[in-house]
Amino acid sequence: MKAVQATAFGDPSVLSVVDLPDPAPGPGEIAIDVTHSAVGLIDVFFRKGQFKDQPGMPQPPVTLGLEVAGTVRELGEGVTGFGVGEKVVSMSGTGTGGYASVHVGPAAKAISIEGYDLDPALAVSVVPNAAMAHVALTRIAHLVPGERVLVHGALGGFAAAFPGIARQLGASRVVGTVRASKLAAASATKLPYDQVVDSADLPGALGGQQFDVVVDAVGGAVRTQSLELMPPGGRLIVGGNAGGDWAHQVDTNQLWLRNIAVAGFNAGAYLPAHPEVVRPALEAAVRAVVAGLADVEIDVFPFSQAAAAHERMENRDLNGRIVLAPDA
Repeated sequence: MKAVQATAFGDPSVLSVVDLPDPAPGPGEIAIDVTHSAVGLIDVFFRKGQFKDQPGMPQPPVTLGLEVAGTVRELGEGVTGFGVGEKVVSMSGTGTGGYASVHVGPAAKAISIEGYDLDPALAVSVVPNAAMAHVALTRIAHLVPGERVLVHGALGGFAAAFPGIARQLGASRVVGTVRASKLAAASATKLPYDQVVDSADLPGALGGQQFDVVVDAVGGAVRTQSLELMPPGGRLIVGGNAGGDWAHQVDTNQLWLRNIAVAGFNAGAYLPAHPEVVRPALEAAVRAVVAGLADVEIDVFPFSQAAAAHERMENRDLNGRIVLAPDA
């Protein structure tokens, strides 16, 4: 098979296409002939070695990639509910391995999209993140119908999954924030936001609005400003650090003074401890995508241009998702 590997920690030039043996599925796994692999910011962090000293983090040479779409190639022992040739979307069991023409992963983290008129590039871009948004909103934030949701970095790969799932769960209002350079793209998005504002103008741009749930995958200043945007009982989900301010801290005295909660959500840590949430979340995600609640802009690069895809991801020169596809 062909795979895109990071041969060392470093800039995008460390990515190269290599030939590897075709993997075979073990018990409880499925092998997938991959048509599309999503590119995420976590892949950039892994490539750069952002978490290299943390136990269990991938070390080079490593095939990056969290999410794939394709068709079932082979079923491992004990796997039922899938058929060879069936169209699926799957999340990696290890957080890596997706940038490959054949991917093996746990059947429990795969969902069929057979019979739906879904572009596989859209499906791989949205279904896994929408599933994680469902987990975050139901299990971490405990969103109830009628509540208001604010999403920072509204067009980002992970963040963009939240408005559709929030609508699906009955949110009464969903607002997003973006950098000024993204406002034009936000005004044209099909994502179900009621309003998108410039994050540099917070809190004034929101005109006194408050939100029961705030989703923050950006970090830094907007995380601090979020504390002012929640009523008593509000919940802030910390779901990333795209802004790169790793030294930022939250004043915990504000939590008890304002009667609000801050909770982290890291799917890589949460899902292994709570595997029962994966299937209903994936099913909810597919329903949201089929209903048109998660349409995003997608750019597809061949495996041979993986370095260019990563450069674009790091430059934030995108308003949706980036996807890799095996070279023809």
